[in-house]
Amino acid sequence: MKTKSEIDFTADIIDVRDIIERIEELDTEYEVFVGDDDSDEIRAAWDATDAGAELSTLLMLMEDLKGYGGDEQWRGEWYPLTLISESYFTQYVEEMLIDCGTIPSDLPSWVHIDWETTAKEVKHDYSTIDINGLEYFYR
Repeated sequence: MKTKSEIDFTADIIDVRDIIERIEELDTEYEVFVGDDDSDEIRAAWDATDAGAELSTLLMLMEDLKGYGGDEQWRGEWYPLTLISESYFTQYVEEMLIDCGTIPSDLPSWVHIDWETTAKEVKHDYSTIDINGLEYFYR
């Protein structure tokens, strides 16, 4: 069973708020780790831990996303709220267009929409980021 703090970087959708929550957890772990001794030696020891490496990776990811989107504000900057995997993007577009009413959910069975082409056109409004070799879309 996954703990709440784990981020699944293979998920169809990643919520940036989950990344922020994990960073905050790791920041607290860091504070406990260093205690009153925030020396270079202690920081280097922290950086060598799995938690230190994870925090560094997550902070770099957030740095790459900073200023691209305006759904979530954190530490004075704006971030996109949702990261959508390349493999899920077509389904995401279909659900989004039905949810927002652009496409009626009760289309007759004889009406067929080319969702692949539709998703390809929608991608023009999105930026991408690579996470562990997987492409995610955001805006």
